[in-house]
Amino acid sequence: MNYIMMIAGLLMLIIGGELLIRGAMSAANKLNVSPFLSGLVIVGFGTSMPELIVSVNAIMNNNSAVALGNIMGSNIGNIGLIIGTCGLIAPLAFKQSALKRDAIVMLGAVSLLILIGLTGSFSIISGVVMISALLAYLGFTIYKEKNHNTASHKLHQAEGKELHTKPHKTWLVILSIAFGLGFLMLGAQWFVTGATIIAKALGVSDALIGLTLVAIGTSLPEFTISVMAVLRKHMDVAVANVVGSNIFNILGILGVSSLISPISFQGRFAEFDQWALLFITLVLTVFLLFGHSIGKLKAIFLLLFYVAYVSLGYIYFN
Repeated sequence: MNYIMMIAGLLMLIIGGELLIRGAMSAANKLNVSPFLSGLVIVGFGTSMPELIVSVNAIMNNNSAVALGNIMGSNIGNIGLIIGTCGLIAPLAFKQSALKRDAIVMLGAVSLLILIGLTGSFSIISGVVMISALLAYLGFTIYKEKNHNTASHKLHQAEGKELHTKPHKTWLVILSIAFGLGFLMLGAQWFVTGATIIAKALGVSDALIGLTLVAIGTSLPEFTISVMAVLRKHMDVAVANVVGSNIFNILGILGVSSLISPISFQGRFAEFDQWALLFITLVLTVFLLFGHSIGKLKAIFLLLFYVAYVSLGYIYFN
């Protein structure tokens, strides 16, 4: 039954991804914003809902290791696994100047995590700081987007014309986004539940389950959306989805989780995972700040790093 649950979850992820990406592109047109902002907010934050649900549920059940591992593991997987895979499918070319700004915010969020981690735990004060930073970032991003000239918006609209069958009526757009997110969250939940039960039966530790199986499982919505966006040649959505998700995972999910209960930051998280997260985030930030695309060589590097990270983590900490 656990294997059947995993397969059913993957099917729901595919359906949900199809619905969400079409709804998001239509929403971008109707709200007169670029697909980039749609990918950053609607898709990026929306597909992070599984991480939020899993982390909050873990905190409520006094299992902060799974919650923290889920957040950090998802961010590392988003860059190494998702961007790496998408870059192998097709070069991820990007032109949007806002992407560079948001890459710096993503790096800043990781730096904030490490800085607060030096205290040994994430407290209520930490949660307030992170949530406040997220709200400020969102407000600034939307303000800049609304005041941006329409030239780039027209360009992005032209890039999105390959989505011939996206919904046009407002109620269909809302339904497409709602059902897409619903299918993605339910599919991820089924996959994670089945995989976690199997892993625990094999004697895998809670921290490793959080950093790998749960993290990858809850990142499946991001993976599905990014791959579909690349296949439709909408590179802005693919990259912005990962950047937005990583920002929300730290500032939003870790912030909310810290408000519920203090989270201890020690062991492999402090010794190994935070440095892996900082390194891979710094690498992606450099790619986005000083390049125009993420091609196969960069993609292979990201994938190899992710494989090395999971392997070393398993060898030394399981």
